[in-house]
Order: sequence, then C-alpha cells, then structure tokens
Amino acid sequence: MFVHLYLFFGLSSTFSPPAGVVRPTLTVLPPSKEEDKQSSATVVCLATGGFPSNWNLGWKVGSTSTSSGVSTSLEVLGTDGRYSWSSTLSLSADQWKKAGSVSCEASLSGQSPVTQTLDPDHCSE
Repeated sequence: MFVHLYLFFGLSSTFSPPAGVVRPTLTVLPPSKEEDKQSSATVVCLATGGFPSNWNLGWKVGSTSTSSGVSTSLEVLGTDGRYSWSSTLSLSADQWKKAGSVSCEASLSGQSPVTQTLDPDHCSE
C-alpha cells in the first residue's frame, strides 16, 4: 500500500516560479537487499527540481514500456517553485533478475525526455 501526499509549502506574495521549462533530475533506486531475497522487487524513481508540474514519469523494463505494477505520486511543490515526484515499479524477483535494464523516464510535451537507467546485474547483492 502506498500513501500519496500532496504538500504545499507557504510561499510569500513575492514568489515567482522558474522562467521556462526546468528538467527534473532522476534517481532510480534498486530493490532493498531484504526484498531481493523474497519474491518481489520494488524499484523507485525520484524526480526532483522540475518545472512545470505536468512532467510524466514512465518505466521501461528492457526496451519495453510498462504501466503494470506502477504507482506514481502527486507532484510536491518545493519552496523554490520547482516540483518533485516519485514513481514505484513492482516486479517479481524473477522479472527483476531477467530485466537486463530498468529505466525511468520523465517526459513533457515538446521536450526531449530525461532518462535514468538501472542495470540489475550491477546492483550489489
């Protein structure tokens, strides 16, 4: 079960959002060592510092886009006027081990996507 929080930080009346598009920074976190010993694997993608708020997070397992087992949070507005999001991808341990690569991609219409890839073979056991 995932709890999605929408946080709004108080902004002064002199606050102005960033001018133009700001590409988020992506960080992809592998399953925990404890989870990897079980039958499931949850991969987390953190997208931070993007603007505007409508960047979309998506997943690829190998070269195939997937929406199965995906849960994405609402955007969180920071005090700097930029947004952050998170997305989780739930896989079976077998899918994780055979994936070859797992990629998180942030996309916004009219912009080239931001991609971060994780290689299951190179994650510490």
